[in-house]
Amino acid sequence: MLSLSIVLPAFNEEANVEAAVSEVSTVAQGLGIEHEIILVNDGSTDRTGEVARALTERIPNLQLVEHHPNRGYGGALKAGFAAASKDLIAFFPADRQFDFSEIDRLLKRMNKADIVCGYRADRRDNIIRKLNAFGWKMVVMTLFGYLSRDIDCGFKVFRRRILSKVNIASDGAMIDTELLAGARARGFNIVEEPLTHLPRRAGEATGANLRVIVKAFRDLVRFRWRLNLELRKERQPHAEKLAIRF
Repeated sequence: MLSLSIVLPAFNEEANVEAAVSEVSTVAQGLGIEHEIILVNDGSTDRTGEVARALTERIPNLQLVEHHPNRGYGGALKAGFAAASKDLIAFFPADRQFDFSEIDRLLKRMNKADIVCGYRADRRDNIIRKLNAFGWKMVVMTLFGYLSRDIDCGFKVFRRRILSKVNIASDGAMIDTELLAGARARGFNIVEEPLTHLPRRAGEATGANLRVIVKAFRDLVRFRWRLNLELRKERQPHAEKLAIRF
């Protein structure tokens, strides 16, 4: 029986969070599958937390996780992943830039995949954000090879068991790269699915913040080094068994 944990990271999304959670709940109930919704209020300084606490009283299967202070996008997702209990985990942003009804398309691809990455088929961002994304993708490809055409798309589904094999350390924008690169290096299958990208209706995006970008590039180099060490250690016991056998 298919079961799904849906993680929604939210930072200062008081204008969006109620509609986002309501949409997710309505769609999830319509799918007719066992599910839980995990809303992560990541140290918001507006009324996001207040709105979220009120939602827990009327939205079924909604769990609220709160951070104070803010831990960053990666930190919010990791907290949601830690709270997840179902076989599959989806993450979906609370800024309402995606249509959650398209989860059905991602779930259908899971029969042949361990991770289904959404990608924004017609990206509704300004030119600066698009250039930042392109530059990031090129650097990631140089270090790890091809992972996804839209690495940081915030709408993905993956098997929870991956978390027992892939160590995710980043609290920032690096988290998608850590998940995809770590999973691919261990043989997990990744597929992609186009998604509708919607313009932000309210609130303010934080991903293009210079401090966030600089930290992500620094973390990227550190992760390349750490992943090499992890893979070396994982292969070592296998090599020792072969040596003993011969």
